[in-house]
Amino acid sequence: MECKSFIGAHDEHWEDDGLRSHQELEITLIMEGSDRFCAHGREARVEPGNVVLIPSEVPHSFHALSPIRFGVLLVDGIPPEVKELFNRLIQDDRTRIIALSHLDRERYERLFREWLRIHSSPLKDPLRNYLVWVELLLLFLSEHSHSDHQALSISFIGDYIRQHIRDPVQVSTLAEMAGLSDDGFRKQFAKIYGMTPKQYQQQCRLAEAKWLLSSSDKDLLTLAESVGFSQLHSFSLWFKKMEGCPPSEWRNRQRLYHH
Repeated sequence: MECKSFIGAHDEHWEDDGLRSHQELEITLIMEGSDRFCAHGREARVEPGNVVLIPSEVPHSFHALSPIRFGVLLVDGIPPEVKELFNRLIQDDRTRIIALSHLDRERYERLFREWLRIHSSPLKDPLRNYLVWVELLLLFLSEHSHSDHQALSISFIGDYIRQHIRDPVQVSTLAEMAGLSDDGFRKQFAKIYGMTPKQYQQQCRLAEAKWLLSSSDKDLLTLAESVGFSQLHSFSLWFKKMEGCPPSEWRNRQRLYHH
C-alpha cells in the first residue's frame, strides 16, 4: 500500500491545468476558502468542511475561487475490506462531495494533522500504521459526513447541543436556528441522530461525565456542574440511572481496571 499526504495552499488564481487523473483514491478536505470542482462533465462549488472523494482514474480538476487551503490523502493498493469503506462513501464509482459540520471538520483536521506527523516519522511497521490510519479516517468520514443541506443543518444543531450541554434543550429555539417548524425539526433530528434532541443531549452529557471521571481528579460537584447539574444528588441519581452505578463507583472501577 502506498500513501501520499499533504496540506496545500494556493491563492485565488490557482487552478489545475486541465483535467487530471491518477491511480490512487483521493480524499481532499477543504480547510479554508472556496473552490470549483469539476468531474463527470459537471461543476460544483466546494467550501470549508466539504470533503471530495475521487475514485481512481477519474478525470477531475480544482479551480480556486479564493485563497484556499486543503488536506489531501492519496492511497493506492489498500485491502478490499478497507476499500469497501471508501466505496460505501461514494456512489457508482463516481466522485462525491460530502460535508462535515464545524466541530467534525475541526476533529477531522486534527486527525489528519496527526496522520501527517505519523506519516513523516520513522516507523517500525509503516504499512500497518498506514492501513490503520487510512481506515480510521475513512471510518470517521463514514460516521460524520452529510450529503444534503438539510442533514448538514441538523448536524450544526447537534454541534450546538454538544457545545452547550449545560443548558436546557429548547426545541423551539433549536427549530428556529434550523429554519424549521418544531415538528419538522423533531422529525429531521430523529432521522439524522435516531433520537430526540433531549436524548442526544443526555448522551453527550454522559459521554462528557465519563470522560471527566476517568481522565481527571475533579471533585464530583465540580464535575456535575460542568455537565449541567447544580446539585450533586441530582447528578448522582441521573448517572446511576444512565450507567447502572453511582459516579464515584464508576470512577473507582475505571481506576481498578487500569491499575
